[in-house]
Amino acid sequence: MSAADWEATAYLRRRHGQVLAEASRRSRAARQVRGRVFGALAALGMAASLFPLLDIVELVAVHGARALSAAVFTQVTNGVSGGLQNAILGTVFLVALGLAVAAPIGVGAGVYVAEWSDARTAAALNYLTDVLVGVPSIVVGYFGFIVFVGDFGWGFSWLAGSLALAVIMLPYIVRATELALSKVPLDLREGSLALGVTRARTVHAVSLPFALPGILTGVLLAMGIGIGETAPLLYTASWSNYNPSLALTHSPVGYLTYVVWTFIQEPFSTAHSLAYAAALLLMAGVLAINLVARQWLGRRGEHAA
Repeated sequence: MSAADWEATAYLRRRHGQVLAEASRRSRAARQVRGRVFGALAALGMAASLFPLLDIVELVAVHGARALSAAVFTQVTNGVSGGLQNAILGTVFLVALGLAVAAPIGVGAGVYVAEWSDARTAAALNYLTDVLVGVPSIVVGYFGFIVFVGDFGWGFSWLAGSLALAVIMLPYIVRATELALSKVPLDLREGSLALGVTRARTVHAVSLPFALPGILTGVLLAMGIGIGETAPLLYTASWSNYNPSLALTHSPVGYLTYVVWTFIQEPFSTAHSLAYAAALLLMAGVLAINLVARQWLGRRGEHAA
């Protein structure tokens, strides 16, 4: 090859490298521009979603803090005045009993789907769980009114209301349990089985402890959902100005969401104050549940690590 050919080849190589470098630079610049545009759009979307949320939180916090007093916690509701002691206790009773029913059933069903069911059965149960999640809460309340209040003859009661909440909370616990168990490393299962441990013992001693944080997250999520429900309780628990009794049936009970939904529509300032106070208590309760859950689950994660 002559010197001229070498020079031409070297020039073409340099030129080719320059073209590639220029194309790479333009590609990086275009990616940076697209990244900045999409980042700005994402920030704008975040601001658009946070603004109404923060506005609601600020409205409830300011008006609710003004409405809080000792009487809110020590007096029962008297018409559209008084306190919220009956509604606070009623909310605790309803959610606690509903969770006591939904948690064992939901965890058991989730364990069965994740560990023992075949593919067809698991798909069918997951489909039914998803359908139950999508059922409007007012439909669940109407079902509770027909079955618990009417057919079973329990009347308006905190047992009927708790079971209606249990129906709403159940699918969240089932799916959370199944997802948590599906993330248990296969090595742990195989190691336990290789040592001669039975499958049931492996689930109890290996899989469940590993999946416990995820399961509890689902339980707490279900609890937060149950605290904020109104429609199913209107048909099953009704309302009472008195503190809940120990009678499970024929005993209407008050709850905080009823105060928020009903009292804010009344033309009285005392009713509005109780509605804001109830909304603040609900918001603070859900926030406290999430904070405690994160702290506790974080410590369990550190111990597991």
